[in-house]
Amino acid sequence: MMLALAAQTPATAQTLPATAPASAAPLADATAGTPTGSEADLAAGIVVVGNRYQAATLQMRSANTVNVISAQDLEHTAVHNVAEALGMVPGINVMNTGSAFAGGVDGASRGEGMFVSVRGLNSEYNINLINGVSVAQGNPYSRGVQLSLLPPSGLQTIIVNKTSQPDMLGDAIGGTIDFRTPSAFDYAADSRGSVTIGGRVESRARAYGQNGLGWNAGADYSRKFGADHQFGVYVSGFYDIRHFANSLVGGVQESGCCDNGYDFAVQDAAGNSAPALDPASNLIQTAANFGLSSGYTERFGGNGTFDWRPDEDTSIYLRASYARAKTDQNSQLTQIVGVNKQDGSSGTALGNGTYAPVIGAVQARFWYETNPAIATLGTVQLGMDKHAGKLTVSPSLFYSWGSNARPNHIEVAGRYAPVAYGGSTLFGYDNGYPVPLLPATVRNQLNNISGMPANGGPPEYTPQTSFQRKGGGKIDLKLDFDGGHLTFLKAGFRVETSHREITNRDYTVPGYGNAATLGDLGVIKQIYPAVWPKRYTWQVPVIDQGKVFSLFNQLGGATDATIDTCGSNPINSYNCNTQKANETVWAGYVMGQLQYGNLEIVPGVRYEHTDIKNVFWVTPTDNGTTATGAFGSNKAKFDAVLPSIAFTYRDNGGAVYRASAWTSYVRPPFLQLGGGASTSVSGGVTTVTQGNPNLKAIRAINLDASGEWTIPGGGHVMLAGFYKHLAHYIYDNGSSAGIVTGSNAGVTTGTVTYQPQNGGSGHVYGIELQARQKFSALPGLLSGLGVAVNFTRQWTRVDVLGDGTRMDRIQNAPEVMANGQVFFEKGPVSLDVNYSYAGDYVSIYDTLGKNATWDDVWVRPVSRVDVHAGYTFSRMFKLDLSIANLFNTPSYWSHIGQHSLAISDIVNSGTTSLVTATMKF
Repeated sequence: MMLALAAQTPATAQTLPATAPASAAPLADATAGTPTGSEADLAAGIVVVGNRYQAATLQMRSANTVNVISAQDLEHTAVHNVAEALGMVPGINVMNTGSAFAGGVDGASRGEGMFVSVRGLNSEYNINLINGVSVAQGNPYSRGVQLSLLPPSGLQTIIVNKTSQPDMLGDAIGGTIDFRTPSAFDYAADSRGSVTIGGRVESRARAYGQNGLGWNAGADYSRKFGADHQFGVYVSGFYDIRHFANSLVGGVQESGCCDNGYDFAVQDAAGNSAPALDPASNLIQTAANFGLSSGYTERFGGNGTFDWRPDEDTSIYLRASYARAKTDQNSQLTQIVGVNKQDGSSGTALGNGTYAPVIGAVQARFWYETNPAIATLGTVQLGMDKHAGKLTVSPSLFYSWGSNARPNHIEVAGRYAPVAYGGSTLFGYDNGYPVPLLPATVRNQLNNISGMPANGGPPEYTPQTSFQRKGGGKIDLKLDFDGGHLTFLKAGFRVETSHREITNRDYTVPGYGNAATLGDLGVIKQIYPAVWPKRYTWQVPVIDQGKVFSLFNQLGGATDATIDTCGSNPINSYNCNTQKANETVWAGYVMGQLQYGNLEIVPGVRYEHTDIKNVFWVTPTDNGTTATGAFGSNKAKFDAVLPSIAFTYRDNGGAVYRASAWTSYVRPPFLQLGGGASTSVSGGVTTVTQGNPNLKAIRAINLDASGEWTIPGGGHVMLAGFYKHLAHYIYDNGSSAGIVTGSNAGVTTGTVTYQPQNGGSGHVYGIELQARQKFSALPGLLSGLGVAVNFTRQWTRVDVLGDGTRMDRIQNAPEVMANGQVFFEKGPVSLDVNYSYAGDYVSIYDTLGKNATWDDVWVRPVSRVDVHAGYTFSRMFKLDLSIANLFNTPSYWSHIGQHSLAISDIVNSGTTSLVTATMKF
């Protein structure tokens, strides 16, 4: 749905005007179960907002450019998680996959948003907070946070800071996202609570004959107590489960090692794309996967807050949050693979020195893999605010832990013997979907997977873990002034230390035992008649994961004899993909506010110093003989001085104008700083491959300007422009190191080192427009109608390699994003029809390794329509119905080459319907 947006004070609130502008929207009436949003609360920097109109008031009061998703907005959505909810904010793009253990179509086939980018910057360029605490980054290969583990029901308010000030963390270039939970003092009633229960159904699962059902439950309770109501407690909990079965095509998935399922339709004698043709437009697909990805995601967690306010000048609080998500995912992939390809001059001559490839044979295969995930995220914070005259002292201690594990990843495969083919193309296309041009023999084989010979991939088990723990403390001091132009001075100090570990091990058993076919393995649970109902009509088996593990254990299990992560040496294989890191960040800042009539000026500076120690495995090789390695280490440090200045002008007619210039940075991923090292000695040349502790932090100079206006009747308009100059860019390359330098060409003696390097400079700039208006002046029922829109246009450009030879768009940054909503709010009825759109964007650079931009992986534009209807039966009971993706558009479609769909990954996850009942007391 189209979420109403507004703004909130920063995590550490500035002093705000005591009253709202004359034309500000009126606050909704408070109930026992709704955050009050009183004028006093607004001036003090309320933690949560209950509805859209409170959010609009806060946006006008904010000292920086911020968007807020209110508690009411979160109730009007059928999205799977908060990542998808954030997609309705201007400037935010939601990605269905990313650099977790399961990326590409594997992650996308879960059918839910996982990561977000803010103003053109990928997830690792943003900071995620829960109640102001920087959360642990459990993701294995980047500093990004996988947001799919947080359901929208587990939180009350989401605050997106688009600009930063010195009292905010400095390592955010895109934005800072703060997920907020309330306290008992945010509610009018001394005691109140709510219970929510709902059910959901996913249409794609039902297309396979599964029920596709899920359900959710949640509750929260708050109470103020004590002789003077000086104590307050708030607790909440949630549980939900969804069962999915989604259809997928994996063309990009098959384009790499080891099937290399692509070719060029017209080639030169060497098999390269003919010189006169655009290589991307000349691509043809020679292998693809067609499959079913099914399973479930189960989440639970909760939040708690205890407050003690012994007097008017003292507030002591304890806040905690926890969320856990477990995904069990089984991908059953039928494979059509062209083999024995003859390229270039070995193919068919076309004349003028060009040739067409010959696909000698076609092979039917089957590949089963699991993509499980267990993700956790927790925070604890103890702090206080003490006012002593004009001085405010705010110390706090905090701790966070997070993990992202892939504990039970297992694979097994089979394949028939190749069938003679001889054509130059293997696929036609129907509206972009590949259509296999199969001999009857191969189609019959696809309908008999149980009879497929058991070869080509015996059971292989790959457990992977990643976690981070971080904690620290901070103190903020604020001194207010009366009279004169200086209104306050503020300073603070913060220290945070963290530890993270990543492991990745692989075990492969030798063969299939006595089984001749996949059916003989005893792992097939049932057969579905169509791998993609109504589109690809050959059969697909459903595999019993438990029986695959039993088979794996019978054939040898996970032992020193079967571990083969990095060769045959079990000690090396156990440790070679293990990395540990300790990081300590020291930070301090000073800032102040100057007031000249209606103009506020906030200058300041922040300083951060970071020390990192990486521990990794070093594997030596001497003339082809691999010796047992040992753990090595390196150290890195970063210093950042981050000045900023912000201007805010508030006129008396309901308008606010802001302008700011600020600096920020992001430290490189741990993987690139201290990835595992290998040393190979051959013929007098020593080759070293390792991480690079001398990588530079990515730096940014940021400019932002915006204007906001209130409109009578509860309307609001915002227009913002932004510019970011980037230096030392580093891109997300998953488990690979990204840019690696080094060459042994012509080297006969000495040492050659391969290690990651920074890219070059780049920029992001754009505009954001947001407007909302309810037509309250219309007669009768029409007075409940309203519209809301937001629109983002952004441009990105970056020197990917750092040498000026490859200028490209920044990853995961659509140039156009938009949302539109028509809503009705009258009496007990609320209706919403919402449209969202995100343009195409680059997902992966140079996926075919051509040292070019034409083979980038792009994600197609995505649009969808959601609807919501709600009815409030009383102040205590409400019923909501939401449908996401009403018209069943593909949830993910990536392809190689911006304007070519020849090689695509496609996921259809259907529609999601959700019914929720809420009772307040």
